[in-house]
Amino acid sequence: MSSNTIEHAFQAAIASGKINGAIICATSTSGDFTYTTALGERTLLSGEKRPQQLDDVLYLASASKLITTIAILQCVEDGSLLSLDDATNISRFAPELAALKVLESDDPDAQPVPPKRPLTLAMLLAHTSGLSYEFLVPRIAVWRQRHAAPEEAASTTITQRPVEQAFAYPLASHPGTSGLTYGPGLDWAGRILERATGSRLGEHVRRRIAAPLGVTEEEVQFYPVDGEGVRGRMVDLNPEDPEGFGIAVAGNSAGAPNRLSLGDMGGHGLFMTGEGYLRVLASLCANDGKLLRRETVEMMFENWVGPDAEEGFRATVEGPWGPFFCNGIDPKTKLGYGLGGLLTLEDIDGWYGERTLTWGGGLTFAWFIDRKNGLCGLAAPQAALPVDAGVVTELKQVFRRDIYNKYDAWKKERGA
Repeated sequence: MSSNTIEHAFQAAIASGKINGAIICATSTSGDFTYTTALGERTLLSGEKRPQQLDDVLYLASASKLITTIAILQCVEDGSLLSLDDATNISRFAPELAALKVLESDDPDAQPVPPKRPLTLAMLLAHTSGLSYEFLVPRIAVWRQRHAAPEEAASTTITQRPVEQAFAYPLASHPGTSGLTYGPGLDWAGRILERATGSRLGEHVRRRIAAPLGVTEEEVQFYPVDGEGVRGRMVDLNPEDPEGFGIAVAGNSAGAPNRLSLGDMGGHGLFMTGEGYLRVLASLCANDGKLLRRETVEMMFENWVGPDAEEGFRATVEGPWGPFFCNGIDPKTKLGYGLGGLLTLEDIDGWYGERTLTWGGGLTFAWFIDRKNGLCGLAAPQAALPVDAGVVTELKQVFRRDIYNKYDAWKKERGA
């Protein structure tokens, strides 16, 4: 068996102790081709070990962003609440966000300046808003450290904070001018949904996304996960992660955002089964109308990196963080960003078709939707601590490539 197959590579990583197990799910648009497997084992909070199961509950980390994107687009479709391009949505439902200025200089004493244009929901969804995670932009991290509120600077305890407190620092660039300034745009978008609708983001996701796909309410929860039945199926609830933060997904305890989060964080806080997440991917891949109108799904697979942001986008994908953002794709490939993930703008030989949407979550979750070739899927290797990021990255790439080999072999058997 080739070392580049899912079966060999993942079992070898389990045998070497690099991962504890994995959940892998894929399906074709028609549903005739499916590949699902649960490998290895997980450890319960009690210390008992059990075989990994397909209905185990996974921490999605940034794979939460796709679900929140769908929720926002549903509200846009509703017609009376939100619009992708109307800047008054931001000023009305998130005045704290609308008031943020832009930190242009690396000088920690520099004063942020007013943005050259207002923010829109579309910018939040496509990561062209200028919002950035502070660990990606050193000057933002330095500014935040120097300008922390006195009580925050003096505190020696971990304080959980809602969106409007957790991400109340300047923009890293002017809105619409820097493609893929990756950050908390979806956390803010989820908060805007809550203020506009008067309901929690998790309630909306369970009612408008999970229910139409036959996913049970308990299998889609934002941190903290509730209910003994579902907590007993959480991969990230074990002696190494007794709070269920998702430490192995983030890579370490300090990087686990759920430690600091209060409320339903649309950019990183969702827990879900792999089978349930695949149903979301399959619905979008087939454009079956269960979640969104057909024209809305088409819009998700358009390139939302505008001309003013193209130079910044290329600098990001070809820069030091490029391997993280490119999800196994050569950065020289023609790429853009859709609503929900990275977007291929050309066919990749033997692999992704043009307009494939793909992204992931933390170090251990990867997903893709290839409508041209009619295939979608996800892989969730369950890393052991300390996380060997190189091994996990390679496993995700083996999945991305080998699932196409399996799909092609299946088509040849059928004479397709």
